[in-house]
Formats: sequence, structure tokens, C-alpha cells
Amino acid sequence: MTSPETRGPLAAIVLAAGKGTRMRSARAKVLHELLGRPLVCYPVELARALGADPVVAVLGHQREAVEAALLARLGPDMITVVEQTEQRGTGHAVRLAMPALARMEDGLVLVLYGDVPLLRRETLEELVGTARRYGCLALVTATPQDATGYGRILRDERSHVIGVVEQKDASPEERAITEINAGIYCGPADFFREAVLGLGTGNAQGEYYLTDVVARAARSIGVSAIEAPFNDVSGINDRQQLAEAEATLRGRINRTLMAHVTFRDPASTVVEPDVQIDVDAELGRNVALRGRTRIGHGVRIDDGCILTDTEVGAGAHLKPYSIASQAVIGPGAIIGPFAHMRPGTQLGPDVHLGNFVETKKTVIGRGSKANHLSYLGDTTIGEKVNIGAGTITCNYDGYKKFQTVIEDGAFIGSDSQLVAPVRIGKRAVVGAGTTVTRDVAAGALALSRVPQVERPGYSDKVAERYAGPSNGARKVAAAAPPLPPPARSSKRPPAKTKAVGKTKAPKTKAAPKTKARKPSRK
Repeated sequence: MTSPETRGPLAAIVLAAGKGTRMRSARAKVLHELLGRPLVCYPVELARALGADPVVAVLGHQREAVEAALLARLGPDMITVVEQTEQRGTGHAVRLAMPALARMEDGLVLVLYGDVPLLRRETLEELVGTARRYGCLALVTATPQDATGYGRILRDERSHVIGVVEQKDASPEERAITEINAGIYCGPADFFREAVLGLGTGNAQGEYYLTDVVARAARSIGVSAIEAPFNDVSGINDRQQLAEAEATLRGRINRTLMAHVTFRDPASTVVEPDVQIDVDAELGRNVALRGRTRIGHGVRIDDGCILTDTEVGAGAHLKPYSIASQAVIGPGAIIGPFAHMRPGTQLGPDVHLGNFVETKKTVIGRGSKANHLSYLGDTTIGEKVNIGAGTITCNYDGYKKFQTVIEDGAFIGSDSQLVAPVRIGKRAVVGAGTTVTRDVAAGALALSRVPQVERPGYSDKVAERYAGPSNGARKVAAAAPPLPPPARSSKRPPAKTKAVGKTKAPKTKAAPKTKARKPSRK
């Protein structure tokens, strides 16, 4: 509940125009994500949560992309964008933003930064309450172990804040100060209007420093400081700081949830800020819950599951390494392992979706099962349906997607293909290995198979054909041993002699040749 001190007109300015060269990225720094959200969204949403209206974002580098990210996250009419085409300092950015607050005659202005995502709501509530209560400029300070690079808080002998000096402009004595300025302010709108107009560039960087308004406030409306942990107010300038900030935020979320949720390994479990988890849920190791995922009472999510924008009903069990995106998983469902539920999947109560089953734009009714190795796309499945292993709904012809409807109680045999558009009637049976191309009537059997052919003795014949000492094939009959080669004579054949007389031998009739008989195939 908002305290009385924080009521009343409140506007916010979020400075997010910088490039972020230390990120070494083609993307603007404030577009890098922290637990699924662009950095710039954190201060904007925090300001909205405090009731700030309007919220003005000062953008510069990649303005269109940053504005698109804010609109995608917050929706239209939730933020006012002002462009800073030339980055001439924080004071210059606030000066550009003030005309967007022209209708705000009184009230407070809150100044935040697009690269400070870990700021706590409690800190800002105290900051705004202090500014409202005393009508002063309130600012946030911190005391890091190493203050290098930050502006130092200057105090008088009574410990009143009298100014801020930046690192490059500080003397050795001032650099020895450990209290730093976080750059987060809240003060009267009319004070900011006048103060930013009086800023100059007489400093080491030649920029309009917003920090110069602190000395002006010390001479007029007064300054109050709110101290916060350094990790809460430190900006992100490189990828190491981004990783450290994500670990910090992840730890905060998990510690809060452990009041009613069991974590098997909090250090490896990722729960993004918009996720909601009911009591008695259990999360395994390396689980990631992303986006606007909702986890019901008593849900068990085993190791390695990744859920994005998914609703899981009470008592459901997700076995290891199941993935779901924009899906609904009904109460008591048993999923996985290694199941993949793509966008548009809606699983009813007590549905079983087993290993290596993929669904997309598919509705499955109560108690139906697809336990093994199936693809179900653009499909409506009734209640108590059995989907056999290897079933595929062929929903795409290369140009359009088509629907498959499987009514209550149907039985789809293993290795079946259902070529959409097609409807399987109630209690119909599709035999294993069938390709269904036409509707199947209720209670009917659909079967399409090539007739089975059986050849007796086939294996023996193949083994005989390929028999050899190395292939281990069984020999049907032992082969006869080969005949030895004929012996060679050492004597020369007798020389041919020419006959003196031409005496012809009587011709004898040759014996008729006998025709070889072909072996029988029987």
C-alpha cells in the first residue's frame, strides 16, 4: 500500500540515451536483457509501480529500437519518449524532458537511469516520501568499497549535503571521500525547471552535469540523502556487471519464493520476475521459468525443464528436459522426459505426453495419451484417445497447414500417418503402419498395408550364395573335394611322320551326343 507521504502528483524521467561503448555490442546498452527484460524496462516499470504519470524516457542511441522495446513491454500510451540527438550530459537530458511535464504545475519529479535495474521499490518510496515531506531535493547515496569513477558527496561540518563533485573535477582530498552520489533524485517539479536552465559546461568534460543542481538546492530548498546498498544503485556498463546483476536479481527472487517453493538447487534455477508459483511446487536443478509462466499448487518440475509463458495446472509432473512455450498444461498431466510443447499447445487434465513427443497448435482432451515418439501439429484430440508410438499428423503440404481431428476414444496404432485434413471418428481404430488419407467413421477400423509376402528357405539360399570362410554363413551341403591336376610326362611326344601312301581310313559314324538334363527346381 502506498504511504501518505508518497501520494500526490509524481512524474518520472528515465535517462537512457547513451550508447554503452564498454558493452562492445551492436545493441544499445539499455536493450541488453536481465532475466528476460531489457535493462531500460526495470526503472520504467518501477516508476509506474510507484504511480508516476507521466513517465518520460529520454532516448538517443538506437532510439527506434529502444522505443519499440518499451512499447512491446508496456503497451501504448504508457510512456512518453523524448529524443536526445546529441549527448551533452545528464543535465541536458533532463532539460529536454521538462517540456513533456509542462502540464504538471506542482508535484514531484523522480529522476532514474535506464542502466540501473536493481533499485528497490522500498528505496524509492523512502526517497519520494522524504521529498514530499520536506519539500526538498532528495537524493540516493551509497558507500562502495571502491568509489573510483563516481561523483563524491560533499558535506559541511554539520553533515548536511552541500554539493556533488565528479571524479574528473575532484581534488585529491575530495577523491578520498567514500560516499558517492547514485544520481537518483526526487524533488519539486518547479525546482527542476529552474535549476536545469541555469546549468553550465564549466567542467572537465564540457557537459551539463545534473549533479550541479545539488549545490543549488542546498542554497534554497535543502537536500536530504537516502543511503542504499551499492549493489542496488550501481549501473551496468559491461557484460561482467550484467552477469553479476543477473545473479543478484536471481538470488533475490529465489530467496523470496523459498518461503513456499522447494528449490533443489537455487544457484542453478532461473525464475524471471513475472513468473508466479503457488505453494508446494518443487523445482529441480537447472530449471528455467521465463516470461509470464504460471505454476500451480503442488507441481513438480524436474531437472532441465524450460518453460516460457506457460501455464501448468495443479499436481502436474514435468519430467526432465521437457520444454514448453506459450502452452497450457492441465492439472495432473504427466509430461516427458524430453517432450516439446510448442506455442498453441493445450493439454487437458491427466494427459500423458511422453518422451520425444512434439506438439504444436494442438488441443488434447482429458486422459488422452501420446507416450512415445510422435508429432502432433494442428490437431484436436478428444478424451481417452491413445496415440501410438511413431504417429505423425501430416499437417503441411508445402503451402498451407491443415487440421486433424481425432474424436473421443479413438485408438491410433503405432507408426501411423494421418494426412490432413482428416477426421478420425469416435472409438475408431487405425491399425499400426496405416497411412490415413480419408475420414474414418466412428467405430470403424482403418487399415492400409502392403500384403505380406513370405518366401520359405530364403535365408538358406542367400547364405549358400554368399557362403565363404569369413562371413560365417551356414553351408547347406559339403562341397566335393577338387580333383588333382593331371600328371605331366617327362617324355617328348613322338614326332609326326608323313605317310608315303595315301590310304584313307574308312569313315566311322560318330556316336550321337546325349543332351544334358536340366536340374529340377522342385
